[in-house]
Amino acid sequence: MTNFYSFHGTVTMISDFQGNGRADGCYKFFTVENETGSIVNFVVSPTTYFVDQAMVSVGDRVTGYYDGDAPAILIYPPQYPALVMVKENPEQNVKVSFFNNQLVSSDNQLQLIISPYTPLLLTNGQAFTGNPTNRDLIAVHGPTTMSIPAQTTPYRVIVLCKSL
Repeated sequence: MTNFYSFHGTVTMISDFQGNGRADGCYKFFTVENETGSIVNFVVSPTTYFVDQAMVSVGDRVTGYYDGDAPAILIYPPQYPALVMVKENPEQNVKVSFFNNQLVSSDNQLQLIISPYTPLLLTNGQAFTGNPTNRDLIAVHGPTTMSIPAQTTPYRVIVLCKSL
């Protein structure tokens, strides 16, 4: 179970990440600033999952998700390895969280109602054939109910399997 934290704002800079001998262009540094002027730097690696494989540019509104329990260097602005990046899209909502055995997110804000037509996918785009409960998931969805937790039938669910 990953304790996902997020930061939402506008990308103000994208550059090659030069840390830890990584100057080969495979790692990127995204600087994101929110409406209050707070800044977060995300280290984007080849394993960072981009919802819809969206190409992100300076000026785009994004939400970056990172592991809130992972160690972080104490610098300002904070710097986090990005696990998932979501480019804002008015046609859909995205929730990245651990979903329990009732498919309720770890913050108790969203419950997924999986239909027989809901695509369950792996990060590589292949079909996921296991049980989506008690897993880290990316839920791409539209409208929700006004209940607590809100309920939705997602457009698709991406399962974030642990690496071996």
